[in-house]
Amino acid sequence: MIAGRSAQSQIFLGLRGTGKTVLLNEVLEVAEREGFISAFIEAPESKPLTEMLYPAMRQLLRKLSAQEKARHMAIKGLQALRGFASAFKITLGDVEIGVDADPGVADSGNLEIDLGEMFEAIGRAARSAAKGWVILIDEVQYLEEELAAVIVAVHRMSQRNLPVMVFAGGLPQIAKLSGDAKSYAERVFVFPKIGALDEGAAHDAIIKPLKAEGVEIEKDALESINELTGGYPFFLQEWGHHAWNVAEGSPINLANVETATEKALARLDDGFFRVRFDRLTNAEVEYVEAMASLGAGPYKVNDVAKALKKQPKSLGPRRASIITKGMIYSPSYGEIDFTVPLFDDFLRRTRLREA
Repeated sequence: MIAGRSAQSQIFLGLRGTGKTVLLNEVLEVAEREGFISAFIEAPESKPLTEMLYPAMRQLLRKLSAQEKARHMAIKGLQALRGFASAFKITLGDVEIGVDADPGVADSGNLEIDLGEMFEAIGRAARSAAKGWVILIDEVQYLEEELAAVIVAVHRMSQRNLPVMVFAGGLPQIAKLSGDAKSYAERVFVFPKIGALDEGAAHDAIIKPLKAEGVEIEKDALESINELTGGYPFFLQEWGHHAWNVAEGSPINLANVETATEKALARLDDGFFRVRFDRLTNAEVEYVEAMASLGAGPYKVNDVAKALKKQPKSLGPRRASIITKGMIYSPSYGEIDFTVPLFDDFLRRTRLREA
């Protein structure tokens, strides 16, 4: 892309615990090795995207302004950034002493227009320095209406053939939300799906780290871990950690995995699952517990309503609120499922303990 050849930006799609953030960090390392300047942002639920991007854009333009061949374009970018900061009421201090805004550039207050103009100004400055800019956005589902502005800005970079790319990670619904936001989203972004590992890869994820330490694991123990974790990388790591700790020697056996399972579930229940559960209101807890009572997902919206003895339409706002919190998503029309693997098991265990 720095050499003038176009490349598509990407959004990694997957449930929680599938390794999207790890992939973004890998992209970050590759980008920096290839001469790109990068910015890593975790999209928050309440803070505007403009406030998250502003310091990254300012830092980049300041770096580029120190290079003689990029100085002119970088100063123009800083002028645009001053107008951008004013339009969106960003109160993080002056953009640059002695740099005045360039009236009419990135200052309309319309994010779809202004973000594209900022990206273009940065792209031109970066190209002058034979550099590129890669923006990495984690938890991109929280951008909501700001997602459209990102899509427009990336589309503009593609049309101008400028060295600015976006890599993001988000929940599975992002592909649909992107298409709803802008019909051309699939031409701008690639949407790789990141899911559970297949059996061979899941086994390797356990075997290889153990082998590096001179430890083996019995076949039935390995198969048990794969079954218990569903092949999800985060859970494989959790079970592998506890199996290693409880085993007195090599090889790790099925009894070790059974003990490790108790410890892994206790830690997940008190941490990984509990943190997410505690964000729900009582009415939302009632809804997700009704989902879990039906067994494994995905779940028909009408079936959840029947379990709650309510009309599906009356539950729409409650369902939408849980989706907004990133706890559930709609894999297809009329269906819902958990964004957190094994969360239904957690809810059933919790209900049994409290019953």
